[in-house]
Amino acid sequence: MTNSKIHVLPAALRNQIAAGEVVERPSSVVKELVENSIDAGSTQVDVTIERGGQGLICVRDNGAGIAPDELKLAVTRHATSKIANVDDLSAITSFGFRGEALPSIGSVSRFKMTSCQKGASEGWFISVEGGEVIDEGPAVIPGGTSVEVRDLFFSVPARLKFLKTESTEARRCNQTLFKISLANLNAGLSFISNGKEQFRLPPGQSLPERLAAFWPRNICDSLLDFSHEAGEMKVYGCAGIPAAAQGRGDRIVMFVNGRPVQDKLLLSAVRGAYKGRLISREYPQAVLFLELPPHLVDVNVHPAKMEVRFQDERPVFSVIRNGIAQALSRYELGIVDGDAHVQEQMFSEHRAVAKETVTPSRASLPIEPAAKFSSWNEFKNTDFTTLDNGPEQHASSVNAAFGSISDTTDSDFTAPLSGNGFESDIIREESSNYRTESKPPDAESSINIQKSSHAVLRVPGSGIEYLGQVADTYLILKLPNGSLGLLDQHAAHERVIYHNMRNQRTKGDSRLLAIPVELTLHSSEVHRLQELWEELQSAGFVLELEGGQNLFMRGIPPGLETGEAREYLRAALDGQAKTLDDLWIMLSCKSAIKANQPLAVDEALALLEIWVQCPQREYCPHGRPVLVSWSSLDMEKLFKRK
Repeated sequence: MTNSKIHVLPAALRNQIAAGEVVERPSSVVKELVENSIDAGSTQVDVTIERGGQGLICVRDNGAGIAPDELKLAVTRHATSKIANVDDLSAITSFGFRGEALPSIGSVSRFKMTSCQKGASEGWFISVEGGEVIDEGPAVIPGGTSVEVRDLFFSVPARLKFLKTESTEARRCNQTLFKISLANLNAGLSFISNGKEQFRLPPGQSLPERLAAFWPRNICDSLLDFSHEAGEMKVYGCAGIPAAAQGRGDRIVMFVNGRPVQDKLLLSAVRGAYKGRLISREYPQAVLFLELPPHLVDVNVHPAKMEVRFQDERPVFSVIRNGIAQALSRYELGIVDGDAHVQEQMFSEHRAVAKETVTPSRASLPIEPAAKFSSWNEFKNTDFTTLDNGPEQHASSVNAAFGSISDTTDSDFTAPLSGNGFESDIIREESSNYRTESKPPDAESSINIQKSSHAVLRVPGSGIEYLGQVADTYLILKLPNGSLGLLDQHAAHERVIYHNMRNQRTKGDSRLLAIPVELTLHSSEVHRLQELWEELQSAGFVLELEGGQNLFMRGIPPGLETGEAREYLRAALDGQAKTLDDLWIMLSCKSAIKANQPLAVDEALALLEIWVQCPQREYCPHGRPVLVSWSSLDMEKLFKRK
């Protein structure tokens, strides 16, 4: 740097620097202008953009309007009607208050604002270009304000290089308006992009009605209302049931005193409410409104006011987590204190959504389940493709639907399992039959361990001995090094199914349907379809989109039944995963044997045989451990022998 003298920056440069903080992209302009309209008491706001907002952004409202002698002040930095003194900063109740938005926008665009106060005989306009007022005068306009922003960033063309495609920028404008609309249900809102109306929301809608315009119907139908108060704080909104979770967090929308925010504390509180109900890679849907006295929150810590700072974070975290957790608990119980019939009606629809994921515990079964096959060879040689995929065929039919991997070879087989010496040479040990060793049968234990009439069964080619099933969820194993192992049947089956899908579903092979399956898509699902089109084709889907929203499924992957393929495609378009790989993980989880599901001996042995040959078998596709083990030394420590 040269030793230049300190000097005051020119006004135009100061405005452009300020614009860099406030005007990041077209959606930033839309946010500032619409929030000004809401502050003005508008009950109808109409937004029009062209070329993703780079060509034109027009915001028209029916609010209070601006007096002619105040229009020039409105485009002057740090001029505002919303605060007057230092004390007002601790009690901010409006969206805009620093007086930077309009002059910042005017410094990087061709800006025109026309306004007329209610009851006035005529309006007034002012035009700004590159931060300089170039024209003003009377105008004909009904009550309210109209702002036109043309050629955004024309004066700073370097900023244009950092914008995305026009469709992406338009989608961000849409998302910005979506958030504003949720916090202002009494105001009507419309959005037109390149001459096409994207949505029109009437005033006075309920929150579910607003959400239904943006989120798929099945997601909206599974939302649970919640409301909770603690001291001066109140949280309310709606949250999705765990069964409807997805692989990304874009459907968690948070507001503080009506202001949309991105806050790690609030997000952590939402995730905390679902702790134990979701795995780490799953995200719920939630629309959350937090209300608290203005002096307990600082909204002036971010130029675009997207972040806030709380005076005390602990009660904020607690009220949010408890509010959502209570709604989830009521849903899971089905009946809460009060009239049982009334509560049943309240939650019957939500329980129906998750019904398929609930499996009865073994304790509720009146009869010990019998083996479905008379022998192991009969199980291995059964042609499952001729069987109906009914709910009663849990383990065998699900596994067979995705094929066996008994012939698979992979370099990952050399990886040890959980550090217990479970090496590949032991896994590949040749053995054609299960060897049994007669031992006196034990009495059934109080924790309900299912045992075979055979005391010990060996899994071919692995050196593993299968001892039984405990809690209808874990397979008890004696590992080759003598350790005791517990294998999670659901996690193991997930890994097997996921591996098969990766191997077989990327070739583009397809099975054509005699009668195409028609699906009517939501606008958000159409965007998702365009993003996943090539990946779905490589997976074996033959799709055709007609009329913008009618999707015809003319071919499906060979390994899926028509109903399964439809469910798979719906899950993909609902946004429950970011990539095709995430979709495989999701589908493998849905298809796998569940916890609390008793397995016949042949079924357990079949699962173990294909699992030991599966690469990366130590963890399920979600990253959870499949097997935990205890060496003799570990057990001696547990019993305090060491």
